Amino acid sequence: MKIVVAGIIARYPFGGVTWCSLMYLIGLRDLGHDVIYIEDTGECVYDPEQNAISEDPGYGTRYIHAALEPHGFGDRWSFVNYDGQHHGMTKEAVAAFCADAELFINLSGGSWFWRDAYARIPRKIFIDTDPVFTQLAIAKGETWYVEFFRRFDRLFTFGANIGTPASDVPTGEFSWHHTWQPVTMRHWEVSGPPALDRFTTVMTWKTQSFTDVDGNKDREFVKFIDLPQQLPGRFQLAVNGPDGLLRDRGWDPVDAMAASRTPEAYRQFLQRSKAEFGVAKHAYVSRRSGWFSDRTECYLAAGRPAVVQDTGWSAHLPHDAGLLPFSTPEEAVEAVRRVEQEYPRHAAMAREVARAHFDASVVLPSLLTRALA
Repeated sequence: MKIVVAGIIARYPFGGVTWCSLMYLIGLRDLGHDVIYIEDTGECVYDPEQNAISEDPGYGTRYIHAALEPHGFGDRWSFVNYDGQHHGMTKEAVAAFCADAELFINLSGGSWFWRDAYARIPRKIFIDTDPVFTQLAIAKGETWYVEFFRRFDRLFTFGANIGTPASDVPTGEFSWHHTWQPVTMRHWEVSGPPALDRFTTVMTWKTQSFTDVDGNKDREFVKFIDLPQQLPGRFQLAVNGPDGLLRDRGWDPVDAMAASRTPEAYRQFLQRSKAEFGVAKHAYVSRRSGWFSDRTECYLAAGRPAVVQDTGWSAHLPHDAGLLPFSTPEEAVEAVRRVEQEYPRHAAMAREVARAHFDASVVLPSLLTRALA
């Protein structure tokens, strides 16, 4: 089957975002499908070298190529600049591929356009990686936004509780089907003990998206800000947040950009960690979305246990060993100590949880069956 995957690699040129798209591309190809990547958001890209949004797409296109080429997709991508100019595959080459493609996968707004080439593909699905925010934006009723989502045959979300009685997020006329981020397990294997005796994570303190929804991670993290007082020397955060505050409270912050500059840097940061300690965005927690992080999946695939805040995901995943939830500071302390007391068992179970629930060979066949139904 010929499949077009639209993602946001150049718009957000960071390792974690890149792996999200990359593992769809690799996983679908592993299943025998013919896949290309497009990016057509109509937005200018972020250029880390200038630390600014730039009209010049040069950094973004170089980044896409550098990320995809080692995995055999160096000539199978196209970036459409805000001015409509194609980079990588030409407009004609994309149209030719789409002419007999069978499935269009829009991952997290990788395209906000219904160009003729995409619109003529028989089956079209949207995968929502940012639940709650997406549904609340639709609920505003802005005509173009609602019409955009109406043109998909299926809508999928990383929020396991979206559209169920467990979450109060409004869904209106739309039905959301749950899926997990697929993980290509072989890319996360690591031998030997972790190089760093720390629970780590990669996080954004506060985003500039959906500014009308006060749902960022900072609102949740402050609830756990004093955790290092009970667990000194346990944590390191790759964060673009208030370094001084976090350092004073014992969190050992490091530069998030350095940890995320490339897919390889991101992977190495996770692999060298002892485990993950992760806090979720306030919107995910307060609305009981059931969201589960693709980053946490990668920690687990690397055999690194995860202690992560419960958004309602614990109703859908095993959480006794390898993967432990918390909702209060007391539960967080207990979970960290449990991992430390039986680390080999939790490390082994982390990879088993990933293999059973997030392996691309498990996630993608289910997604495709429902997408084509």
